[in-house]
Amino acid sequence: MLPGRAPAERAGARPHSSHPDRLRGPRDGRQWSLVTDPSDIARPPRVILLTGPSGSGKSRLSARTGLPVMRLDDFYKEAGDPTLPQLPHGIGVDWDSVRSWDADAALAAVRDLCAKGTTTVPLYDISLSARVGTETLTLDGAALFIAEGIFAADIVSRCHELGLLADAICLRGRPTTTFRRRLLRDLREGRKSALFLLRRGWRLLRAEGAIVQRHRELGAHPCARDEAAERIGRLRAASGARTPM
Repeated sequence: MLPGRAPAERAGARPHSSHPDRLRGPRDGRQWSLVTDPSDIARPPRVILLTGPSGSGKSRLSARTGLPVMRLDDFYKEAGDPTLPQLPHGIGVDWDSVRSWDADAALAAVRDLCAKGTTTVPLYDISLSARVGTETLTLDGAALFIAEGIFAADIVSRCHELGLLADAICLRGRPTTTFRRRLLRDLREGRKSALFLLRRGWRLLRAEGAIVQRHRELGAHPCARDEAAERIGRLRAASGARTPM
């Protein structure tokens, strides 16, 4: 998605559990994938990284799980940051480049939440391309939480190395459906000008296959919504009574 959301959109956080993840070794010298085994669940809390193309339904699925949710899109850089990548021909910032996102700050927040059960996260307003405040995210004893965003796959390997990862999932669907959902949402929320959103939507429609493949190569398991919900459900079940419905 484009950077951030209005603060009113944010879902509350609540509980769940996790496990030591295993990685299937590179099959082609580059690509590897996470193998989730709920029976491996050990020390909580841990994170499920949920990624996928903008408009694929990450926020909706996250809210439906009832788990705590960290919105990784709130870690976008602000307008005016000299490190922001630009689109060709000077038509604006490329908010779909990982260079527009503060991966180190996002990882630090995930790490704090796992270690302390609480962390402070920014609130990002997409229409302003700016942070408009902060909020405290607390697990309240949760053993598992979701961190979702279009760049979540970019911290899969580091979360795994730190022993924080429960699973990494890339939501995928029909590119035309994703295009429609994304455009309607962005227009409704006034995220950017209609012309900018149309150009961006068309560009992402053509690139969707490559986006999913990139997430796969970074370690996220591509799947449709129902399979993603099932994977999360297995982890919920493994955590037992610690996860309220």
